[in-house]
Amino acid sequence: MTTTTDHSPSTDRIEKQFEVNATRARVWKAISDASEFGAWFGVTIDRPFTPGATVLGQITMKGYEHVTVEMMIEKIEPEDYFSYRWHPYAIDPKIDYSVEPATLVEFRLEETAGGTGVTIIESGFDRLPPSRRAEAFRMNEGGWASQSRKLAAYVE
Repeated sequence: MTTTTDHSPSTDRIEKQFEVNATRARVWKAISDASEFGAWFGVTIDRPFTPGATVLGQITMKGYEHVTVEMMIEKIEPEDYFSYRWHPYAIDPKIDYSVEPATLVEFRLEETAGGTGVTIIESGFDRLPPSRRAEAFRMNEGGWASQSRKLAAYVE
């Protein structure tokens, strides 16, 4: 797997692009089926992904088991595009993140000669409170690099 990172000086957007040796249908199932998404992402999700739904996910990664992720599902365009909104790096149980703007996470798929091209974009960091904007961006930049590798390993 080769990962390309958007190296623009933006503080608002994280973009990861990579190719996996798997069919588009296989990658689609891994990102759009809540149980499969949870398997590689490291979260147990409480209900299927459907547009307009809010799903809750209990993080299963060591050190983050106390974190529940809330994902507001936006669009599902089969084998092409999946998006949701969430509160990035919302790990402190003493903070009410629901009062903050959410970022938008997008998955885009395209067929390539070697399998499937995957683009993951998270945008909207510039709308976060200044007190946590840089840390949320930094943590999610590293998080998406890791999650890209996990997704690739899961489908290949």
